[in-house]
Amino acid sequence: MSDQLRAPDAGPYDALLLLSFGGPEGPDDVVPFLENVTRGRGIPRERLKEVGQHYFGFGGVSPINGQNRELLDALRKDFAEHGLDLPVYWGNRNWAPYLTDVLREMAADGRRRIAVLATSAYASYSGCRQYRENLADALATLAQEGVAELPKMDKLRHYFNHPGFVRPMIDGVLASLAALPREVRAGAHLAFTTHSIPTAAADTSGPVEEHGDGGAYVKEHLDVAGLIADAVRAETGTELPWELVYQSRSGAPHIPWLEPDICDHLEALHEAGAPAVVMVPIGFVSDHMEVLYDLDTEATAKAAELGLPVARSATVGADPRFAAAVRDLVLERAAVERGETVERCALGALGPSHDLCAVGCCPARAPRPAAAGVDSPYA
Repeated sequence: MSDQLRAPDAGPYDALLLLSFGGPEGPDDVVPFLENVTRGRGIPRERLKEVGQHYFGFGGVSPINGQNRELLDALRKDFAEHGLDLPVYWGNRNWAPYLTDVLREMAADGRRRIAVLATSAYASYSGCRQYRENLADALATLAQEGVAELPKMDKLRHYFNHPGFVRPMIDGVLASLAALPREVRAGAHLAFTTHSIPTAAADTSGPVEEHGDGGAYVKEHLDVAGLIADAVRAETGTELPWELVYQSRSGAPHIPWLEPDICDHLEALHEAGAPAVVMVPIGFVSDHMEVLYDLDTEATAKAAELGLPVARSATVGADPRFAAAVRDLVLERAAVERGETVERCALGALGPSHDLCAVGCCPARAPRPAAAGVDSPYA
């Protein structure tokens, strides 16, 4: 059979798990969801009700679960169209379908070698190591329940610089620029935005050799921002000024977090005479609450208050190019596990990320078991 007709080989994998954060799907879910997110921090229920106002303003529904369902459909469609016979499951950290329940289902279905795609493209504790801890917790629960053969889990590499992730964002920026008033487009600034995290967590993100000065978290975002800005210049013939900024800070005021905040940045640009801004949420795979509230509501209201024309470009979501990128990542890792030589797809200066997280990569404040890494207790 010719290479063109041969079905893609996902072996040794017999399933893909889409692993995400989760979100409430109605008003009654909001506080229990926030209790899951903040478990162990001792935050009073009344305070959680205050925090939940963002969700209540959208009917108590976070868009993330709907976005994940769309991505599931896109992945299954792409796999089927390309002859990849690999079932796709979905589990969450903080809301149904819960990871442990889904992993129990997968084990009952006979899945023994599972590739895992986390809906976070960059290195950080909450975006990588914590998901690996969640996998270890779920496996420990299954072991306690007497599951005879625990599945082996392999987390796919970070995909921040995969063309299937970057190119849809480039198109989103171009569309947002076209939506601005014609007279301000050429002078528009690009504000690449991502979730702020404590500077201590940023500095220790990624492998140990990348720690310090924002670590891999900042380096990876800067690389993606530069790729998009360069592509926009090539497409439009205009070099637009840009900066990496942050949003959605949620920590105690005395703890340093990454800055500048997007709203502070908009004020600074207005004072400097910027004619318009495109907010580019490169840190988010889909339009979840941080995008809909912190950008579309709060930051957009700040821009209106300033009289500053602003647009927000699209996240990748369930773009078919991203679904194709996931297929590429699965087949790439499968070939690696079979001992084959692989040409990895990545744009920018940083190159493709690692397959296995090393000891000391994105460490937690208190060490906990984590699956799918060099230090995994579940080999």
